[in-house]
Amino acid sequence: MEALNINNRSIGINFNSAGIAEIKLWSPGAETVLIKLKNQSLSLAKDEHGYWILNTDQVKPGDQYWFEVNGKALPDPASLLQPEGVHGPSEAFNVNSFNWTDNQWQNVQIADYIFYELHTGTFTPGGTFKDIEDKLDYLIDLGITAIEIMPVAQFPGDRNWGYDGVFPFAVQNSYGGPQSLQQLVNSCHKKGLAVVLDVVYNHFGPEGNYVGQFGPYFTDKYQTPWGSAINFDDAGSDEVRRYFIENVLMWFRDFHIDALRMDAVHAIKDLSPKHILQEISERVNDLMQQSGKTHYLIVECDLNNARFITPTHKGGYGMDGQWTDEFHHALRVTAGGERNGYYTDFNSIEDLANAYQNAYVYHGQYSEQRQKTFGTSTKGIAGKRFVVFSQNHDQVGNRMLGERSSQLFSFEMQKLMAAAVMISPFLPLLFMGEERSESSPFQFFVSHSDEKLIEAVRKGRKAEFADFHMNGEAPDPQAIETFKRSKLNWDNINETPHQTMLQYYKNLIKLRKHQPALKTLHRENMSIKVNAVNNTLMLQRWAEGQQLICFLNFSSQNQTEIVPEGINQWQKLLDSAEPKWSGPLASSPIISTGEEVKLCPESVLIYTQYHA
Repeated sequence: MEALNINNRSIGINFNSAGIAEIKLWSPGAETVLIKLKNQSLSLAKDEHGYWILNTDQVKPGDQYWFEVNGKALPDPASLLQPEGVHGPSEAFNVNSFNWTDNQWQNVQIADYIFYELHTGTFTPGGTFKDIEDKLDYLIDLGITAIEIMPVAQFPGDRNWGYDGVFPFAVQNSYGGPQSLQQLVNSCHKKGLAVVLDVVYNHFGPEGNYVGQFGPYFTDKYQTPWGSAINFDDAGSDEVRRYFIENVLMWFRDFHIDALRMDAVHAIKDLSPKHILQEISERVNDLMQQSGKTHYLIVECDLNNARFITPTHKGGYGMDGQWTDEFHHALRVTAGGERNGYYTDFNSIEDLANAYQNAYVYHGQYSEQRQKTFGTSTKGIAGKRFVVFSQNHDQVGNRMLGERSSQLFSFEMQKLMAAAVMISPFLPLLFMGEERSESSPFQFFVSHSDEKLIEAVRKGRKAEFADFHMNGEAPDPQAIETFKRSKLNWDNINETPHQTMLQYYKNLIKLRKHQPALKTLHRENMSIKVNAVNNTLMLQRWAEGQQLICFLNFSSQNQTEIVPEGINQWQKLLDSAEPKWSGPLASSPIISTGEEVKLCPESVLIYTQYHA
């Protein structure tokens, strides 16, 4: 691999301080390479390691272009902007031209992240980065500290979750393009919000995927759910690895992104002596040492393997955190959700207690669904390494009808599930709209142009739900109505029950941010008692001299718990059953050791030690 310059993007088209375009394309099998502009074509010269290069003053920002490889015109695999979509020309963009005003910005400490996952196209009626900007004050008032934006790499058409992206460096044109994303990040930092970007390094989408025509970006050594794996360890993999490392560095350095969420890294196939994730971690550390800025790498991974979040000097891959789906699965089953598909491995409230204690429910036990022993221990790994949630885009959108918790659980249970996330010793994530009991679904949608592909997606969607034994028809992913149904409804935000839930979430997040026992993520400073018969759980946490006790009743009946010994009196911090939260009955504001506490159905009580 050619030496990597972490200070500047080096592939595609970039502009130096003199305005000269520095063009660099990797195409090791090419015989000739030209850059085709509107009125002329320029030849690139062959360089080392399969690169083709040209420095010229004939290319300016805003110029549209193609690379012509052995006579075939193709868009730039490192394009920053595809103004006419995935099949059109690339457009030269000076990534360094933006006038940043966030020089004093320092990233939020990861332990203080309260994530808000959003999809740009459906978060607002307009569906652009500019429209997100207009809602930042709403998110700050809610208490959010970090927005997490679903993938923005250019995808076909203007409707997609983002996981069908085929230009990892190009910012979706229908969202506003690269400059608009830079403006959004700048505005977030001005208001004190961190920005997390969801990126996809395990596959390219099926339409507009031209990278394989430039070089060995894929390998047949491994197969993934999307076909041949991205080539991270086969012949030619050095420059493929560089391509993705450059992508990571670009987001942090040139777009000022604070953290990346890397999609389904268990589908990254790499048996190199140094895994690509470890190499990414090392290069990001190099960047941080030079810039003085802090950036985080968070992964989605279903392997329950602590190696991903173990530091590199201890033999790990050096990721800063991971999504923890098993907490969600245990919580949903405890709340009375269906037990089919991947939920069949989760049985009761004891699994939720296990998740509180270990993050992974399966950390070395036998898994019936997988039919093998599964998972590793998380002993010694800080709570700030795990991201937990009661909803996310997958768990909502991968239901056949895309129902949110508001359609599946009672109002009381929604409040309880929200609290169950917030009182955990892990990082909480909200999925857009849950904070106000959004009733609109979040369904799977695409806007492909190939009819055969569209039909294949429809059939694949039907097959996906076979394991869940669902009746009826899945919404048509290609239909614009499916996309429109998935947009948040901002018109009912001041109506009941949406405003009630919104105020409840604000109160809950405020407790999370300001109560030391909740804010401090020491997993060892916690005890749990479970009553599986009554479907109740008592959780105690302590930090900085504060003791806190939480009673969670997941049953549909009134239950009782005995206040444990140790603290003479406790004063109430939160009661989800209070009438002000549209609950049936408020509990006592003060409770004492040995006292019997009555728990309303589907409710949570939080108390702290009493100070007269």
